Amino acid sequence: MTHGLSPGDFWVASGHHLCDAAEHGRLAATADLWRAFLARPELIPPEEACDAERALHAALMDDPAQAVAPARLAALADADARENFGRFLGFRDRVATEPSLEAAWIALYRDGVSGMPPILLQMLTHLVARAALEGEGDPFALRAAELLFRTQRVAIHQGAMLLADEEVVEMRGRDGGFGALGQLLVEAGAPPREVELDVLGDANAHLYHGRSDAHDFALDIVEGRDGQRGIARALERFIRHLFGEAVTIRPVPVIEDANWTWHVGLDAEASAIANDLWQGRKVRQERLARILWLGVLDFADASRVLPRVAGRPVYLALAMDAANRLRMKPQNLVAGLPLKAREEAA
Repeated sequence: MTHGLSPGDFWVASGHHLCDAAEHGRLAATADLWRAFLARPELIPPEEACDAERALHAALMDDPAQAVAPARLAALADADARENFGRFLGFRDRVATEPSLEAAWIALYRDGVSGMPPILLQMLTHLVARAALEGEGDPFALRAAELLFRTQRVAIHQGAMLLADEEVVEMRGRDGGFGALGQLLVEAGAPPREVELDVLGDANAHLYHGRSDAHDFALDIVEGRDGQRGIARALERFIRHLFGEAVTIRPVPVIEDANWTWHVGLDAEASAIANDLWQGRKVRQERLARILWLGVLDFADASRVLPRVAGRPVYLALAMDAANRLRMKPQNLVAGLPLKAREEAA
């Protein structure tokens, strides 16, 4: 049975309502979900597409699970179309070998995603994050969980450290926030206004669900604020759902630990900085300042943890790059968590 839509729903654009329910609240792909993937502009045949490309797309829309012989792909006249359909089919087939989308997400990042289109991986992450946050009542945790699948811009403004959705910022920056009319006003000489976004707070948090697909709330993650705790809560939910591990995560301002044993950088920049610190290398202050959030993770079941880490805190780090972008890589948790291998499949 597929999920229905409800007034309290969020991230409807993820397509979670097109999925079947699998065990433990996980999601299973359906023909309708694959049709949503096939509706990506990279896969819809353009006006100049050859008959073979149109026929292949129509056949897959009719039966998205069907096998496609290499000769059928080779018959497509356009090289980009051959590549796009080939990569989509490779992705579909790898996902289909697993019992759930969550198991597929783990397997893809464990075994390697070379050749997998980033947009398809992002769509899959969006789906599994949606399942992980099912029933979450904290809008700050939900907004923080958008970091799992959407790039953020970072701005320090009037004592706040704000994360704003990069795509939304760029879109509003282009049109001055007014849409087509605003663009006409700018071209006519009217001064464009700065990009304005609502900062999520107690007064407007009740609006989050209705606006969740717009990704237009900024999140303040200054120490002690709800956004900082929201990141911890979102990661707790994500780790429990994807890896089956109950954890508690608390934000911390700094790492002061003479016996620092294990850390996970949740993006490329944080990984590089944390590795340098752990190895005793000197890190310049301006680079250290890129670290936006630190957390301490504790496992509820210490028997699941590698012996040398058992009883020790695991540190998590998020950082922005030199261009003030934050690109979280939740896949770093797949190899990064200090867990013993499970005998059963993920």
